Amino acid sequence: MAKYLNIENSAEAVIARIHDEETAPRFKEIMVAVIKHLHALIKEVELTQDEWEIAIDFLTRTGQICTAERQEWILMSDTLGISMLVDALNNRRPENATQTTVLGPFHVAGAPELKMGTNISLDGVGESCLFQGRVLGTDGTPIAGARIDVWSDNADGFYDVQQPGIQPKWNNRGIFTTGADGAYHFRGIKPVSYPVPVDGPAGEMLTGMGRHPYRPAHTHLIVTAPGYQKLVTHIFVGDDPYIDSDAVFGVKETLMAPFQKAEGGDTVWECPFDIVLAPVQSR
Repeated sequence: MAKYLNIENSAEAVIARIHDEETAPRFKEIMVAVIKHLHALIKEVELTQDEWEIAIDFLTRTGQICTAERQEWILMSDTLGISMLVDALNNRRPENATQTTVLGPFHVAGAPELKMGTNISLDGVGESCLFQGRVLGTDGTPIAGARIDVWSDNADGFYDVQQPGIQPKWNNRGIFTTGADGAYHFRGIKPVSYPVPVDGPAGEMLTGMGRHPYRPAHTHLIVTAPGYQKLVTHIFVGDDPYIDSDAVFGVKETLMAPFQKAEGGDTVWECPFDIVLAPVQSR
């Protein structure tokens, strides 16, 4: 056991201080890996004292900007591809099940439970769209009682929590529950692409890497039903200009839905999209 830390033994010196009898095995496994990788990174780039102080300030400001409505750490995780990697590792599903993607920083619990067919666009701004489809099992069986929590940005590319006092509360949000046929339908707007918030540390990081902050247009869904895995996903507008360069790496080809001009309906667009849930035992 190294008594004193030096450049060569730095990681080993820290790891040696972990007391096995007082440490959960999984926590030790994770912390050993974190220590090894952090120390290796610092040695690889020969981090300067000034750079370390900048990093400490960056991490501090990331925490300070977080609120109940804004989670900068999730945004940081999203824009570094970490959220999608964790999602991929933990959501291996049958080939015909709807794929998962990132939750994003703007989900809000407690959205209103609405009657099927309700219009969730409370400000009436944007190109109206009818979203419809069925919630099915991987065997094609309709799922009754599936709960669909939906939210999206407004026509200007902002979520309601980003514009309190400007947008109505719960604008473009709602929860719908399927009947015996598994069908769902609701009206909203065709979503638009938008930049992730760039007025904080995550924005500074993107600018420093020469990356744009835009997400392709999408509508969020969380779908749950007894006996099935929880699904966190998006419906993407497939021809969006940012579809191949999503700032948070969330696009999957199977989540690109057709947005078709409506004929004879009361909306401008229609978006048919079936949702296929994986049973719990298939993990």
